[in-house]
Amino acid sequence: MKSVPVMAGYIVLGTGFGILMRNAGYGVLWAFSMSALIYAGSMQFVGVGLLTGGASILTAIFTTIMVNARHLFYSISMIDLYKDAGKHKPYMIFALTDETYSLLCDGKIPDGVEANRYRFLVSLFNHSYWIMGSVMGNLLGAVLPFSTAGIEFSMTALFIASFTEQWLTAKDHIPALAGLLSTLLCLILFGKETFLIPAMLLITCLLTLLRRREEAAQ
Repeated sequence: MKSVPVMAGYIVLGTGFGILMRNAGYGVLWAFSMSALIYAGSMQFVGVGLLTGGASILTAIFTTIMVNARHLFYSISMIDLYKDAGKHKPYMIFALTDETYSLLCDGKIPDGVEANRYRFLVSLFNHSYWIMGSVMGNLLGAVLPFSTAGIEFSMTALFIASFTEQWLTAKDHIPALAGLLSTLLCLILFGKETFLIPAMLLITCLLTLLRRREEAAQ
C-alpha cells in the first residue's frame, strides 16, 4: 500500500516517456529496455533527445552525471539500511530512485515483515510501475494522439505528497526545514539551472552536523 502513490506518479510519467519514445521513432522494445536497464526517470527523458540528436558517448556520460548527481548525496544515508541486504543489495542499490528513497529513508518497517525483504519489494514494485507505464505509453502512442505538455508536473506533485506525509508523521521537523532553507538559499545564489548540486552538498553537510550533535547528546 505504501507504494501506491508512487504507482500513480510512475504510470502517468512513464506513459509520457513511452509516448515520447514512440514519437521519436523508437518502439516498445526500446521503451521497455530503457526503463528496465537504465531506470533513471528524468535522465530517460533527456536520453530521448540524446538518441535523436546523435550525441557522443562522452556527452551522454557527462549529461547523465550532471542530471543524476543528486543520487550520490541521498544514497549515503542508505548505507546503514542496506549494508545487511545480502543477495538483494545490488538490485536495491540500482533501484534507489528519488521516490523509493522517500518511502524508505525513514527506516519504518511494517509489523511482521522482514526489513530487507520489505525494502526489496518496495524497490521492485516501484520499478515495475515505471516499466508498465513506459510500455503502455509506447503502445498507446502508436494508436492515440497524446500531448505530453505539462506531464512532468506529476512527479512534482508526488514529491509534495511524500513531503507532506513525512512532515505530518515526523516529530522532528529540523531536517525538513534544513532541506527547504538550503534549497531556497542555493536557488537564490546559483539560479534554477545550477542550484541542485550546491543544495545537495549543503543539505548533506547540515544533516551530518545535526546527526553528530544528536549522537553527542545521547
